[in-house]
Amino acid sequence: MSGPSLYKLDAHRSIHEGVFTEGRDLLELLLKVLQEKADNYEKHALMAAEALVEHWETRLIAHADSEEEGFYLEKVKQHPDLLEKVTWLKRDHELFRIIVKEIRELLRDGKITDEIIDRFKAISVIGKIHNEDEEKYLFEDHS
Repeated sequence: MSGPSLYKLDAHRSIHEGVFTEGRDLLELLLKVLQEKADNYEKHALMAAEALVEHWETRLIAHADSEEEGFYLEKVKQHPDLLEKVTWLKRDHELFRIIVKEIRELLRDGKITDEIIDRFKAISVIGKIHNEDEEKYLFEDHS
């Protein structure tokens, strides 16, 4: 069941900003560790990457699940014309899940690669577009 904060634009926006600000900060930490190459930097980079992928799982994917379980269903029920837009938004969620799963699999090798960094960056780019679309279609036009 989705909580009441999902239905209010300011609260919903605050959730998005928190999730993506924390994700950005963790990615910046990971990149800093990789750039500075201090003692045991590989170990510390792996720890930062693990923290970041866990963040995306527990904050982003959990939020997406919550939206799909109630918020999106209610919006489509109230405004059937939103079905196509909601389908696109759900596809974004699926992309997040796919990318996070790929990162988990790549991390099994125990080292940080450009592929991993690219996927972390992709989550942020998709997230920015997704959040803008969600606000535009689910709040502004159909409040």
